[in-house]
Amino acid sequence: MMGSSSSSSSLTCKRLTILTILAVVMQITGLFLFVIGFFPVKTTLSGASGLESFYPPGFDSSDDRNASTTLPPHQLKSLYQQLSGVPPLFDRLILMVIDGLPAEFVLGKDGKPPPKVYMEAMPYTQSLLAKGKAIGYHARAAPPTVTMPRLKAMVSGAIGGYLDVALNFNTQAFLDDNLIEQFSRIGWKMVMLGDDTWLKLFPGMFTRHDGVSSFFVKDTVQVDHNVSRHLNVELNRTDWNVLILHFLGLDHVGHIGGRNSLLMGPKLKEMDEVIKMIDLTTLKSQKYNQGRTLLMVVSDHGMTENGNHGGSSYEEIDSLALFIGLGEFTDSSTTNNIANQVDIAPTLALLYGVPIPKNNVGIVMVEVFKSLTDDEQLRLMELNAWQLLQLLQAQLPGLECEISKCNVHRDGNGSEIRQDYSTVEEMFCCLYLHAATVHKSMKSDSPGGDEYGSTFLAYREFLKTAGQWLSHRATDRPFSLLACGFAAMLVSCSIIMGLLFFLIRETYIKERELHSHLGKTKHVWQLDKTFTLAIICIVMLSMGSSSMVEEEQYIWHFLTSSCFLVLLRKTVQSITFGFGVLQNSSTVFKEQRERGLLQIFSVIVVLVSGRILRGWHQGGVNWAHLPDMAKWLEQAGSSYTNALQLTSGVLIISANIFTLLFSLRSKRTFAVVILLINICPSLMIVYLMIIHQGSTLGTTGFGATKMVQRFYAILGISTLGTVVSVPMFMLLQNSNSPVNDFTLCRDISSEFRRNLLLEGMKDSTFITGWSFIFSWCLLQLLLQQPVNSMPLLLLFIQILATMWYSSGGDAQFIEVAALYYLGMAGHFGLGNTNNLATIDVAGAFT
Repeated sequence: MMGSSSSSSSLTCKRLTILTILAVVMQITGLFLFVIGFFPVKTTLSGASGLESFYPPGFDSSDDRNASTTLPPHQLKSLYQQLSGVPPLFDRLILMVIDGLPAEFVLGKDGKPPPKVYMEAMPYTQSLLAKGKAIGYHARAAPPTVTMPRLKAMVSGAIGGYLDVALNFNTQAFLDDNLIEQFSRIGWKMVMLGDDTWLKLFPGMFTRHDGVSSFFVKDTVQVDHNVSRHLNVELNRTDWNVLILHFLGLDHVGHIGGRNSLLMGPKLKEMDEVIKMIDLTTLKSQKYNQGRTLLMVVSDHGMTENGNHGGSSYEEIDSLALFIGLGEFTDSSTTNNIANQVDIAPTLALLYGVPIPKNNVGIVMVEVFKSLTDDEQLRLMELNAWQLLQLLQAQLPGLECEISKCNVHRDGNGSEIRQDYSTVEEMFCCLYLHAATVHKSMKSDSPGGDEYGSTFLAYREFLKTAGQWLSHRATDRPFSLLACGFAAMLVSCSIIMGLLFFLIRETYIKERELHSHLGKTKHVWQLDKTFTLAIICIVMLSMGSSSMVEEEQYIWHFLTSSCFLVLLRKTVQSITFGFGVLQNSSTVFKEQRERGLLQIFSVIVVLVSGRILRGWHQGGVNWAHLPDMAKWLEQAGSSYTNALQLTSGVLIISANIFTLLFSLRSKRTFAVVILLINICPSLMIVYLMIIHQGSTLGTTGFGATKMVQRFYAILGISTLGTVVSVPMFMLLQNSNSPVNDFTLCRDISSEFRRNLLLEGMKDSTFITGWSFIFSWCLLQLLLQQPVNSMPLLLLFIQILATMWYSSGGDAQFIEVAALYYLGMAGHFGLGNTNNLATIDVAGAFT
């Protein structure tokens, strides 16, 4: 019997081990498949467009491909112009990127002009639009609306994915076909001034450059001065063909103060002066036959009301594309045009007579080419159609255009009236062949207005349909990978849940046998643990709803409060039970009552602090516009927020001093040493808050940056010093313990030493963890907006109160879970949401 039982137990353990390993492997595999499916790598064509782009798909252009790589730049440029059939309209390009500028600041919205403050800030630009000397577009940017993928879209016409957000912080060279490479192949000299993202994307491409980092967010002055200081010299030079100017100041103004910042008007005025200076200089140079120059003003993305970006709201995707120097437009609509940001790439390529990048999904902005003849405009649309058809054939290998497959019915004017296609391939073939056939017929016959109109509409239909399909294709997610990954993770979770159920059942049976005489206590013991685990299940189920993901902060605020209410109920029941059982033991009852009262006080502190945190920011997506305490303080003026920031900082430092002295009251000397280590960064953070009380931008300037760098260094050294010195001090103190002088039994001495060692390790772990928490709070006081200083204090108090509560010796996993729940609620209490655009980078690199 004993052997059988042992064998069964051994078999059970072996089975549990195998199933656990299997579940972990399935979980990792499923997660890998799901991530690959959720963040797909789009199909791209390798290499760069060359002479073959001026021929229809299927044309044998192997000789031309060889010529593209062997011809000298000036000969290649001439051959491009000859094959395109359309002379380039300009000789030089000035690309002015105003980071974060919403198009509605310049062009208005929904047919209405921009707000008066913005129009008055940009009088010269508005005069160009009013006189028809410029044409503007609301160039819709694809998410994610951050700089690096948006620059890629403008120069390549391709749409990136959300993985580009991570790569935005470590930008690598851009290897896909793009306009910068095309200009370089024809021997053009390029100069770049501004955001150093260009230098990382296109290393070695620029003859001269002066790059600036985009992460010094609180700098709104010097970051643009580094660009404009070169303008006088560069505009009078004739040794460049492309001049790129990337101004970051307006984006930084938005991050610091939002759309309605007091600095927004002056910054727009500064940009308007730059546009005026460039336009007048180029007009002057054209009089002296120094070449035709196009000034194109673009923005990479817009911004939300609070000045952030990254998501897909209208405010974030509403970027600008403004052409200055095309001539005068008789059409009154120079501000209501709508395009996609990827349309910039083919438009610029055709304006300058270079091939359209291979992976472009944009369509040419035909309104820009109104100075060309009808035949030349249709030729440009034909080149765009050929390029998109080649990309379609790469995405759809079965796409072979044959006239016999398209039995299309047309009306009396030759317009296609059939709309039902059996396959996607058939739809694209028929649309393209219809446009090509009408265009060919127009060339053979005497051209007329009707022929041009029908050909234009046919090309437009194909380009629009193909561009939209390719744009969606770039972000389509393979359902099979997502389904397989989800199924694998679901099976893995089922296995783990089954194993946990088995283990809990076995544990429950043994504990019931052991504590059968304490049924009431057992009920109290289980309530907090059951609810703590139930929270995990509730959160997991809530992730199945997009609405609950958008408003996740409500879930965490509610569950965190409920969790601590359960802990409060448990504590009250424990005190009541102890009063009936331990009333004969006055000393034990007194200690338990004091500990229970401390726990009750701690829970009340957490609940009150949590309620204030809940009302500090109206987070989420649907209710962020509602009034809250943070908005009220910001409207009241900076004096209130600055005073609140200073008060919160002093209270955090005071709470740290009190906690260390109280927790280490038996080791006062050691507590004083730890406080002396923390005093230097504490005084520095107070000093930084005081000297920048009157600054609108916070810590800006070279001196402030140096001061902040010193703070980082001192904070790191003090934290590291605490982590290293505390365990050593504890071991040294234990080695000098008087237990070594006792002449007691060896077993008693060993037990005493072991207890001292455990006590020292416990104190060491507490001090190390507390030092990390305090250092984190000091760092957040520096990085967060001043209005968030009070939530930081409240979160610090909640952590401290939770540690007081857990000193009673409850289950450790409940303490860990409670701290995690507080962390999640605190994350949303600081104004964060699950929307990428709410990430506050105003304190970046301060």
